[in-house]
Amino acid sequence: MKFTTIHRIIALWACVFLPAAADADDVITIKTIGMELARDIASETVLACRKQGYAVSAAVVDRNAILKAALRDDLASRFTLQIAEEKANMAMMSGINSGEFRNTRGDIRAELDNIDGLIVMQGGVIISAGGVRVGAVGVSGAPGGDLDEACAMKALDTLIDRLEFAD
Repeated sequence: MKFTTIHRIIALWACVFLPAAADADDVITIKTIGMELARDIASETVLACRKQGYAVSAAVVDRNAILKAALRDDLASRFTLQIAEEKANMAMMSGINSGEFRNTRGDIRAELDNIDGLIVMQGGVIISAGGVRVGAVGVSGAPGGDLDEACAMKALDTLIDRLEFAD
């Protein structure tokens, strides 16, 4: 049997790519935020804003942008829950805080604002635990995204021991 060019290409492809596929993990382990930590971050965020005189909502999503915990302060508008979740989703989607993404990617902001579940506004903050991105918290209701973000950062600072030493 004579090998043609196509046979050689297929043989080369098989030698290069099949061993990598055979070494791929069939089961992977991931880290994501647990319910208790998500609940505590949402609560601490709302309380941090309340101390500043702001009635807000906080939403915590896991690494897949699935809602884990949401809390609306007594006087916060009902729409703040949706906006907070969408800010958290934006942070998870982009991998950086939503305000930073907003400032650096104005070229695609209008398009992203049209995707259900995302809003390009400041107030979504990445949550890292043990050096791994495990979720995000979004905040809405303060008179400015910078103030929303500051409340989230204060909450994360309050829980820093649980975040830094997470397994």
